[in-house]
Amino acid sequence: MRKFIPTPSSSTLELGFFTFHFYALAILLGIFVAVWVTKRRYKALGGNPDDITDLALVVVPAGIIGGRIYHVLTSPQKYFGENGSPIQALQIWRGGLGIWGAISIGALAAFIFFKVKRNSLSFYQMADAIAPGLLIAQGIGRFGNWFNAELFGKPTTLFWALEIPRESRPSGFENFATFHPTFLYEAIWCFFVAAIIMKLKFFKNFVKAGTVFIFYVLAYSLGRFFIEAIRIDEANLIFGIRLNIWVSGLLFFGALAVLIRRISGNTLKS
Repeated sequence: MRKFIPTPSSSTLELGFFTFHFYALAILLGIFVAVWVTKRRYKALGGNPDDITDLALVVVPAGIIGGRIYHVLTSPQKYFGENGSPIQALQIWRGGLGIWGAISIGALAAFIFFKVKRNSLSFYQMADAIAPGLLIAQGIGRFGNWFNAELFGKPTTLFWALEIPRESRPSGFENFATFHPTFLYEAIWCFFVAAIIMKLKFFKNFVKAGTVFIFYVLAYSLGRFFIEAIRIDEANLIFGIRLNIWVSGLLFFGALAVLIRRISGNTLKS
């Protein structure tokens, strides 16, 4: 009996003349679920769910572009280094969307959208509504990395280890067959934090608009910090530490400071 998670034998689905990449399908499914969840939460806050439909037409492409730009800028060797292929920078279906690029550019697009167009709720209420949907979308999207046999962690022989084909193993790890399934770790963490946000009434009854989104940044960054530490794919290093570890740490402490300030400020007023 197998004691590991196998990597799918194919990353694409062939239907006649059409080829569908599972990575792209995972991203699209995540977007669909995120929009659905956000519309329900936005309506529960008293907003018109059609606002979210209009918003998605702006934020989704902005987020994808931002995520790709972040990935390319933080992993330039793959595209512009020796033996790199610049054209692959445009081939999103091969994998490679940096979540912080997607969130930052997507949030900027949403902010501008709410400034230009009158909506039933505020930008900060929308941010709170979208937070768990984003987490669920990120978790679903990580399964696209599974199909692409990418972004796994250090070698391990744990029973939930991920088997990686020899041709997909990084240089220096050719003799190891199984690795930490970091895609699964991150997916589970995202779903867990989303469940906390949706189940706990603390956020709705105690803090002001925008705080749920700050908690999302804090919680996701915390999980990403530890998951990033066991990944072995190529990454830019600052003082020997992966760039995304620095980003996650800075965002965690920044979000923590803002969260404490908001909660303490709210307590003093009550």
